[in-house]
Amino acid sequence: MRIGDAARRAGATVKAVRYYEALGLVTPGRLGNGYRDYDEHDVRIVREIRALSRLGIPVELTRPFLDCIESGRPHPDDCPASLAGYQDAIDDLTRRIDELSDRRAALVRQLHEAAHRNSTVPRGEPVHDDFTRLPARLPVPQDDGACDHLPGLALPRVGLTDTGGRTVRLDAPGPGRTVVYVYPLTGRPDRDLPEGWDSIPGARGCTPESCGFRDHHEELVEAGAGRVFGLSCQDTAYQREVVERLRLPFAILSDPDLRLADELKLPTFEAGGQRLFRRLTLVLRDGVVEHVFYPVFPPDRHAEQVLGWLRAHPA
Repeated sequence: MRIGDAARRAGATVKAVRYYEALGLVTPGRLGNGYRDYDEHDVRIVREIRALSRLGIPVELTRPFLDCIESGRPHPDDCPASLAGYQDAIDDLTRRIDELSDRRAALVRQLHEAAHRNSTVPRGEPVHDDFTRLPARLPVPQDDGACDHLPGLALPRVGLTDTGGRTVRLDAPGPGRTVVYVYPLTGRPDRDLPEGWDSIPGARGCTPESCGFRDHHEELVEAGAGRVFGLSCQDTAYQREVVERLRLPFAILSDPDLRLADELKLPTFEAGGQRLFRRLTLVLRDGVVEHVFYPVFPPDRHAEQVLGWLRAHPA
């Protein structure tokens, strides 16, 4: 058969077959007129080369596997030299993975150093995780009706400490609207997230959410948000590190005993042996819940959703 037919049957391009032939891996016969004549054996060789390439074995290193076929073995990896070829490929990948891990660790350390430069908060060693980005294919939280009772509800007389050391009363927040985005737990470079965190719907994304409210803070104020707060059950010292590292222009409220959750019957969940808030956002006006966002997804775009609502519902 001609080269085009052989390439088609093997699922390759003509250019690839010519390259394999130039390396001496494919050796078609010759017709009387000088044209190359490919047979089913050549098609199989091309298929085996492509399969090995998909495993990460370079075309130039497939020779031991092809020699195994030429020796009459039914499979290209029935020979000791083929097994050695697998091990060489594994060793090469291990070296590359180690090099990439070292480069990643260096970048994490550099990020950690830059994020904490001039910070007054003690720092620990960085953990290899990037909290500013959302992993792909996160599970989407579903509306279970756990916040349906909130609109129109008055805030309890609960004082919460903010990252500036002040006591904040949400039942008497002052004039205008107050936006409080409630989140479960903010990761930080020197701490690991709870095991299985990414598999919990609505858990991952607290840092990107805070960055969104930071980036849109001026617009939110212009749209009628007199004050913006984040709120979680983490202690004030932990939250202060987050405020400094992310350079947030607003304070974070600490509710370590989840008093607000108990008073308002806010949804919570368990992770890492700890009870945590589910992600939601309250728009408060005159000490009353005017609007609630629940569930919140994706968290990195949530500040834009709140901004859109404020603009569509001027006070």
